[in-house]
Amino acid sequence: MGVLSALPVVAAGNVCCCLWVVSGGVVAAYVLQQNQSAPITPGDGALVGLLAGIIGAGVYLVVSIPVSLMVAPFERAMLGRIAEMSGSMPPEFRSFLGNGFAAGGFRFLRMIFGFMFMLVAGAIFSTLGGLLGALVFKKSAPPPIVDPAAGS
Repeated sequence: MGVLSALPVVAAGNVCCCLWVVSGGVVAAYVLQQNQSAPITPGDGALVGLLAGIIGAGVYLVVSIPVSLMVAPFERAMLGRIAEMSGSMPPEFRSFLGNGFAAGGFRFLRMIFGFMFMLVAGAIFSTLGGLLGALVFKKSAPPPIVDPAAGS
């Protein structure tokens, strides 16, 4: 969830109803159910989904730092071209696009706000995904054991 949400092009999947975040909760509930012989409850699925969302936000932050540093030159070049092509914009805004918008301070703020958003949205939507996964992947209860020596 966190890695897919941090990659530049792949992160567009989150536009579709927080796809990667919800699927992270579903996968967490699936893994929990596979490790237990008894069926998990929807509360168990929601809890494991919540934990997946919180951990996913941390992974998002860790992965987005090097990705942001790698994409920075391309981002700067693209914004510089936009500033060159904009003839009717005020010169102050053109210089902001060319220099200030892609600066390190703005990138740092964008990462912090992205982490906070992923923490909140990830907690909510991965909890829903864990609940959904618990309902979909729930094992049937084992049949009761009947002791023939116990009588009727």
